[in-house]
Amino acid sequence: MPDVLGRNGIRLGLAAADKWDAIRQCGALLDGLGAVDPGYADAMLERERSVSTYIGEGVAIPHGTDAARALVRRTTLGVLQFPAGVDWDGQRVTLCVAIAARGEEHVAVLSALAQILMEPKAAERLRTSSDVDEVHRLLSGVGEDAKT
Repeated sequence: MPDVLGRNGIRLGLAAADKWDAIRQCGALLDGLGAVDPGYADAMLERERSVSTYIGEGVAIPHGTDAARALVRRTTLGVLQFPAGVDWDGQRVTLCVAIAARGEEHVAVLSALAQILMEPKAAERLRTSSDVDEVHRLLSGVGEDAKT
């Protein structure tokens, strides 16, 4: 799992001015992890302008455009928690799962994430936990099928 989501990719207790700030923070995290080349964060903003990445249960999944996959060095997730919430077009988001995926690997990542979020207790813990290890444990299955 460290290839896809390492403990260093989990940031808890953050604040964001708005969804655009939250997405910029997602892009900066992926960049800081060495997962993407310059320009990926801009592609994440472009994706959001074309279609919302809000998926429900207080969770958004910012990711780049299809063309931006060329900027992905390795499939990586970043988890950013915003306890006070961020307005996402009228929805309250408290958790962003930033996704950088090569090729079609994002399909497996999204599928596994959806399974976790369908469990209300697990989704609640992701939104409220102050323990990096707990968040890592909850998301430990995400991306396993996407590893190359």
